Amino acid sequence: MNAAPALDTLTVGEVVAGASYTLTRDSLVRYAGASGDFNPIHYRDDVAQSVGLPGVLAHGMLTMGLAVQPVVDWAGDPARVIDYQVRFTRPVPVDASEGALVTVVAKVGAIDTDAAVARIDLTVTFNEQTVLGKAQARVSLV
Repeated sequence: MNAAPALDTLTVGEVVAGASYTLTRDSLVRYAGASGDFNPIHYRDDVAQSVGLPGVLAHGMLTMGLAVQPVVDWAGDPARVIDYQVRFTRPVPVDASEGALVTVVAKVGAIDTDAAVARIDLTVTFNEQTVLGKAQARVSLV
């Protein structure tokens, strides 16, 4: 466990973490095996298209999990993330040959000095469009 970031050095609006993740069809198969979510929209274009989707989509929970990882790394200990919530606003299509690049930027949204908690607001995008709305993590910095 690493030392927590110093609460008194944070400012609202400050970027504290970020990352980009390339999802591939292989990533989706591995996630399906780990999660048990074998819905064919996550690995078969024909099935995804038959229900009106543009093609194979990344699992929403995979996208959500990737999005919080930069915050966990910044916080120094996953136990410091005391709350994490998102709204799924747009799917992430994963092209068979090119995959999909998901980008995460984490900024300080609010600071509660009495509780020693920082709210970290996440901007999660694919093709420059937000895919997770109201993505926020509360991080204890004691």
